Amino acid sequence: MSVALIDYGAGNLHSVHNALKAAGAEGLAITADPDAVAKADRIVLPGVGAFAACASGLRAIDGMVEALGQRVLGDGAPFLGVCVGMQLMADAGEELGTHAGLGWIAGTVRQLPPSPGVRVPHMGWNDVIPAVDHPLIEAGEAYFLHSFAFEGDALLATTEHGGPVTAAIGRDNLAGVQFHPEKSQRYGIALLERFLTWRP
Repeated sequence: MSVALIDYGAGNLHSVHNALKAAGAEGLAITADPDAVAKADRIVLPGVGAFAACASGLRAIDGMVEALGQRVLGDGAPFLGVCVGMQLMADAGEELGTHAGLGWIAGTVRQLPPSPGVRVPHMGWNDVIPAVDHPLIEAGEAYFLHSFAFEGDALLATTEHGGPVTAAIGRDNLAGVQFHPEKSQRYGIALLERFLTWRP
């Protein structure tokens, strides 16, 4: 089984790579090659930083968005987006202006609203509260670090930070998590283990 971890200059790749290896990933490759993505059995899109920079970085790789669309939406390869990688599944993000996402799941990424006693960015360990039954998402504690959050369809889980905040989204063979599995210790490794055996 081959797993493509996409390198587009916007992810803590080595931490995610190490977590996937700890979860038992074989045939794991960090790649910026659309041809490798088009042939991968599973695809992971990491991401840290600003939505706009991540979106432009992904689009700067000639053929990458098209390869992702064909392999994930066309062929049904299991896909996991992590942090900004999850946010890029949305229609748009509103960080530093409005910028187009991949448009895979209807929604917009907006800034977390400040409220008394609630810090932004949302940083630290928080409960993951499943919204529906899903083979990848279980209740537990995960590590979050973000100032923007997805608002839209296909909600899989929430967390609490001055009110409910999206923790995971997904449909069909697509899944995304706002938290960092690679920083979430046993909870995160277990999620990646489930992803590696997921048959959507």
